[in-house]
Amino acid sequence: MNRRPIKILVAKPGLDGHDRGAKVVAHALKEAGMEVIYTGLHKTVDQIIRIAVEEDVDVIGLSIMSGAHIPITEKLVKKAKEEGIGDKMVVVGGVIPNRDIPKLKELGAGGVFPGGTPFAEITGFITANVKS
Repeated sequence: MNRRPIKILVAKPGLDGHDRGAKVVAHALKEAGMEVIYTGLHKTVDQIIRIAVEEDVDVIGLSIMSGAHIPITEKLVKKAKEEGIGDKMVVVGGVIPNRDIPKLKELGAGGVFPGGTPFAEITGFITANVKS
């Protein structure tokens, strides 16, 4: 039985202008056989949710370097539920202090990947936890 590839949205929310890491992770996800949609820089939570709905993604990946990972994740998860896509996995990566990982998971992030996380760990987690 042929299944479609996992479809993931890689999003850069807010004023964060650093996207090299997001682009490298997006490439690794593609190399792992996933379909990747990259939002580009400076997207609002509403824009990210709209793109996730329009593209019917399996995963919403947030790349956050600005330090605003907790409020952005909280707002995005809430908005996803309001828009009827609360079942989509949300993963968060970037500059994430270890002390914030439990809070992000409590807010609804399925996976949290601080800078330096091996690509195999990221792709393996998504592959193991998303059924396309």
